[in-house]
Amino acid sequence: MPSVPTDPAREPAVIELRQYTLRPGRRDDLIELFDRELVEPQEETGMAVLGQFRDLDDPDRFVWLRGFPDMAARHEALTAFYGGPVWKRYGPQANATMSDSDDVLLLRPLTYDGSFRAAPPARPRPGAPAPERFVSATLWSFPPGRDEGITLVRDGLLPLLRSTGAAPLAAFATETAPNTFPRLPVRTGENVAVVLTSHPDENTHLRHLTALRDHPVARDEVLPGIAREGSSAPVTLRLAPTGRSLMT
Repeated sequence: MPSVPTDPAREPAVIELRQYTLRPGRRDDLIELFDRELVEPQEETGMAVLGQFRDLDDPDRFVWLRGFPDMAARHEALTAFYGGPVWKRYGPQANATMSDSDDVLLLRPLTYDGSFRAAPPARPRPGAPAPERFVSATLWSFPPGRDEGITLVRDGLLPLLRSTGAAPLAAFATETAPNTFPRLPVRTGENVAVVLTSHPDENTHLRHLTALRDHPVARDEVLPGIAREGSSAPVTLRLAPTGRSLMT
C-alpha cells in the first residue's frame, strides 16, 4: 500500500466526479464527518480529495471530486482505503446519510497545460468556515464515439472563458478505461465534457455568462456548435465549497 500522500503538485490523470443523493436533512452530518475523518486517510493511500460541495439547488445533494495518478493507482488506493480501518470505523456512519451514491463520472483532464493541480500548499483545518465562493460545473453530453463536441469545448470554449474573465478551475472529459474497482459503480456509455469555474458570487458568474454569450465567436460559432453536437441539453451544477474544499 502506498505510504506517501498524493503529490500536491501533480496533475491527477484520473478523476471521479461523485454526486450523492442523501437522506433528507443529513447533508451537514455527512460533510462534518467527511471533512473531519475521511479526507487525510484517503490521501494517505495515494488519492487526492479535490473538492467538496453543497449543491445549491438540492439540499440533499453532496458533490465531490477526487483524483488519482492513473487507473492502476486508483485501484490500489481504493482497495486500501475501503478495505482499511478508517472506512471500517466510519463507513457505516457515512452510508447512513446516503440514499444513492452511484452517480459517478470517471474523467480525465481535458487539457494537460498545467493549469489544474491536485492541491494548493495547505488545506484548511477541520471546522474551517466555508469560503464565500460560487462554483459552477457544467456537463455537456455527446454521442458515444464522437469527438467533435469535446474538441469544441477544449479548443473553442476554454479560450473564450479565459478571455472573458472566467479561467476554468478544471476541465475534464470521459475516461474510457474500464472501471477496475466494481465495488464502486460508475456511469458507463458516457461521453461528456465537464468545466468548473469559480466566482466571488453568483452575480459575478451571471455577468460572465452574459459576456460570454455576447462574444461574437461564442455566440455565432462555438456555443451553437457545441449545442449541435450535444445529445442532450447541458446540465449546470450550482455549487458552494465546504470549508475544507481545495477547489474554491
